This record gives sequence, structure tokens and C-alpha cells, in this order.
Amino acid sequence: MLNHITIMGRLVADPDMRTTPSGAAVTTMRLAVDRDFKNKQTGEKETDFITVVAWRQTAEFVSRYFTKGRLAVVEGRLQIRPYTDRDGNKRTAAEVVAGSVYFGDSQKGGDSANTSQEYQKPAQQSAGFQEVDDDGDFPF
Repeated sequence: MLNHITIMGRLVADPDMRTTPSGAAVTTMRLAVDRDFKNKQTGEKETDFITVVAWRQTAEFVSRYFTKGRLAVVEGRLQIRPYTDRDGNKRTAAEVVAGSVYFGDSQKGGDSANTSQEYQKPAQQSAGFQEVDDDGDFPF
């Protein structure tokens, strides 16, 4: 049997990292994932908000480098988890358990939502290295 899912979307809030009693890091985040098709009545694309759970090193990586608005690519498995709500009703929650999380955008790019940390050129160059102007003649 196969349970593999890949999604790409933007974080709707900063990731929430916690630690289990045994010391394992766990991070929860929600991604806004656009559907590939438009709604026939409205003509607009609809968006699904998907909960993603990452564990251990992946949880620490996500917590450290991802913020609200960043585009993330998540590979993992779909998990359906039963729970009881505050009123005692039995419910189920669908979530993606992340195996790998990748950047879907560039932090330097103008499309990045993290504009408060813009890329800045270093004040001085390292000894022995000079910046080269690219006039288009480089073969790469």
C-alpha cells in the first residue's frame, strides 16, 4: 500500500514548535494550498488550509527557517487522527506528517513575504576576493 503526499503552499502563521515529555521536537504549521481549478459559480480558485506536523530535526528546521507567508513544499504521508472535542463529540482530523520540507521560494526574491529581512550586500569583501561585474561574456 502507498500513502505519499506532496503539497506546496504558503504558511498562514509562524510555525509552532513544542517538545514532547520525552524531549522530541514537534512543529505544527498550516499551509494555504490553492486548488488547480476554479469554482464554477464564482470563477475563483479555492484554497485548502492543511495542517502539517513535523517531528525531530525536521521540526527544528521548520521552526528555525520558516515564517508566515513563506512558500513551503512538504513531502510526507496523510494521517487521519480521531479525537474528542471539548463537548465530548468524537471527531477526526486530517493532517500531513512531514517527512521532508523544502523552501518553495527564495528569501532574497521580491515575492518573499519576509521583507523585513532583505538581502544586503556585505560591507566589505573578503581578503583575496573581488566582485566581478558580469557583462554577459561568462560561459556559465
